[in-house]
Amino acid sequence: MRLTGFPFLVASSLICVVSAGAATRPHYGGTLHVETRAALASLDPADLNQSDWLGCRNLFGLLFDTLVSLDEQGNPEPALASSWQAESGSQRWQFHLRHGVTFQDGALVTADAVAASLRKTNPNWKVFSEGENVIIERDSPAPNLPAELALPRNSIVKRAGGKLSGSGPFAISQWDPGKKLSLIARDDYWGGRAFLDAVEIDIGRNPREQLLSLNLGKAQVIDITPEQARREIAEGRHVESSSPIELMALVFGRDPQSPEDARQRQALALSIDRDSLNTVVLQGGGEPTGGLLPNWMTGYEFVFPVSIDLALARQVRSEIPHTSAWTLSYDPADPVARVVAERITLNARDAGLGMQITSANMADVRLVRVPLVSLDGQIALGEVATALGLPQPKLASSSVDDLYGAESKLLQSQRVIPLLHLRMAYGVSDTVKNWKTARDGSWRAPNAWLAERP
Repeated sequence: MRLTGFPFLVASSLICVVSAGAATRPHYGGTLHVETRAALASLDPADLNQSDWLGCRNLFGLLFDTLVSLDEQGNPEPALASSWQAESGSQRWQFHLRHGVTFQDGALVTADAVAASLRKTNPNWKVFSEGENVIIERDSPAPNLPAELALPRNSIVKRAGGKLSGSGPFAISQWDPGKKLSLIARDDYWGGRAFLDAVEIDIGRNPREQLLSLNLGKAQVIDITPEQARREIAEGRHVESSSPIELMALVFGRDPQSPEDARQRQALALSIDRDSLNTVVLQGGGEPTGGLLPNWMTGYEFVFPVSIDLALARQVRSEIPHTSAWTLSYDPADPVARVVAERITLNARDAGLGMQITSANMADVRLVRVPLVSLDGQIALGEVATALGLPQPKLASSSVDDLYGAESKLLQSQRVIPLLHLRMAYGVSDTVKNWKTARDGSWRAPNAWLAERP
């Protein structure tokens, strides 16, 4: 019997393979529609009044570059600076700029322009140019300066006539503060043109509005709150998540005022059921923690106590002659924060402690969420200390031992009780290909592309 149909079958199979390959091959074009809860009133990275710095970082990363970036392990790598070196003592640094980079308005990125941008954000630094080099001089040794320059606030911006211009992969085509940001891809970007032609970003959108837009096909990338992620995955949606990158903690407004006050804080820390907060309230959207920095960043976070010990909490409480009734405040714009605050209050009462939730700005204890804005442990710890109103950690070297000692000292102050590290998550449409979320939750939008419609 002759196999007359076999050649046709082979040819058909090859056509299918080629077609499938064409459907998954990266290509240029299309507009990505994004919705985010970040409510930006300004696109200037030097504006430190932004309320959502993790969200702002993602948008700034589309428009601006920094001198240095960090890889997934938190190691500095070249960005606008192709190389750098420190003089003895690490108080004076020299950064050599990449050649031929331009701002959105076509002007060259010069050492003078970079120095002016960094002086705007860091008025206490001495920053100036020497030929094609940028020189930064600090009052004290700054061995982690390259990692510090990777922070979003140190993005390089040209400010002229009230307009901002960056050297990033996209340029601003329309900006409606607090509502919408429209971007177009730059053909002359030094890192290579993005696959996307444009990005349309609706900002200040609540989670419900975003999810509805994703379901209706009006948005292709949205924010997913930590407690939503598991449900969305179970319903078959594509969710991209970061490592735990946001600290949720209780913060006291002042140091313990007496030995009894310190013991009462100890009892509170022992009474909190972090596992329940994570599994029930946050639906596994985070990790219980007893430290300020996550274990994936330091490798030692697991040594800090996490588990509830209600028996010991009650024993400590019984040894305090007189306790204070504390007030606990939270962000009223965060619905999950209220539930967390309510559970902490119940935990405290189970231990015999008095605690009451209040909406007043002035409270004995605040429930806060603080983003870890750097993959470098030392920089991240310093930024967390600043956000919590704690003293800056003293680090003699870049060793893990020194980092552990500095973090332990902050915790021993009893000014802060860490609760959870939360993940950042994004819902992504199936039409978006190669969308990557970095370990710190930042977007990799220039590498993404849109599938062609059949």
